[in-house]
Order: sequence, then structure tokens, then C-alpha cells
Amino acid sequence: MNKLVVSAAQALEGIVADNQTLAVGGFGLCGIPEALIDALKETGVTGLTCISNNAGVDDFGLGKLLQSKQIKKMISSYVGENKEFERQYLNGELEVELTPQGTLAEKLRSGGAGIPAFYTQTGVGTLIAEGKESRFFDGKEYILENTLTADVALVKAYKADKAGNLVFRKTARNFNPECAVAGKFTVVEVEQLVEIGEIDPDDIHLPGIYVNRIVINATPEKRIEQMTLKGEA
Repeated sequence: MNKLVVSAAQALEGIVADNQTLAVGGFGLCGIPEALIDALKETGVTGLTCISNNAGVDDFGLGKLLQSKQIKKMISSYVGENKEFERQYLNGELEVELTPQGTLAEKLRSGGAGIPAFYTQTGVGTLIAEGKESRFFDGKEYILENTLTADVALVKAYKADKAGNLVFRKTARNFNPECAVAGKFTVVEVEQLVEIGEIDPDDIHLPGIYVNRIVINATPEKRIEQMTLKGEA
């Protein structure tokens, strides 16, 4: 089955709508589905809840959707590097559900596996634990975290075959596999597309069963969030 579509706009056609929940891969600006985010902005859908480690920067990544007021809620781990995020949150324009990074990853992975909730020690004794059920196991306190699924997942991978089997590149893997499995409909942006059978099965990071559509973005911008150069001696 060939899951390739010709453009990012076509990849989102008929599957995105107002007030949906989206899981979006990436960590900072590393491994974000740049073309799909731009295409999502052009659809004009609003009232979105976005599950993502962070919200990009002011003029790139999910930051573009904040500027256009298309996001109503962020479920995320890191809220820095984005002044518009800060402004909207402090003015009551944006709802934020702050979630520890490891907990966020497990919420997505477990949600994709059909697990409704899990216990974790992360957040015990902090604001994260307020209002949540807790239990003791072997003398240690754990809090119950509900898992996450999404109507649509937007994912970035390095390579795919036409069946949707994916290969991620180094740290750009980050949250992408977890977002893919948590999405009811998953769209993947890739830099390379090969024929079915060209990827060694042992090299596949995520099987195509989780992927519904693929779009090629062979030359992504791949911005560096903060560039630090060694000073002259």
C-alpha cells in the first residue's frame, strides 16, 4: 500500500478540524514536522489542544500556531524560548497542562498501547500531584496519571518506505514514535522515501501499521534553537 501524498496540504485534507487534539513530535526545534505545521496553519482550524514537548519558538514550529491563535491548550513539558506562549498564558488566553518529560512520553506510549492510566513517583509531593489519586507500593508513594491519545498525530522521520515503515535520525527521534502510536490518524513528514523492502527490518524504528499518510519534505529548514560558538582563545 502506497501511503504517499503529494503535499503537506493534501496530507491534512479531510482529517483536521476545529477543537481537535493533536500530538506533535519534536524536542525544541529538533525533529519537528515543519511542513505539516505550516500546512496546519493554512487550514485555519482553531481551538486546538496540542500535545508536544514544547511550543517551538515565536516564529517557527508550533509558535506559528500560537501567533495565529489556533491553539487553545498546550499539554507540554517545557514552556521557555517562546515569548508569545508566555504572554498568552499570563493573560489567560492559553491553557497549559505542564507535564514532566518522562511522564509525557509514557502518557503517549501507554495511550497508544491502550493503557488508560499508570502509577509513577514523578511529581509526588508537588503541584503535579494535586487532585490525583495516590497509592503506596513497597512503602513508596505513587500518583496515578491518565494516558493520552490524539485525534491526529504529526510526526517527523528521516526515512520511510511506501508502506510507512519509519527510520528516525539520532536525537530527532525524541517524542516522534510516541506521538505516532498515540494518534488515531498519523501523518509523517520524511526527508527520504524508498521502495518497500529497501529498509532492513532490523533498521525499522516504527512499523508502518501506525502510519496513515506520508509526505516528503526533502529540504527542511532545521533551525538551531540556540547557537553557541566557542570564543576565540
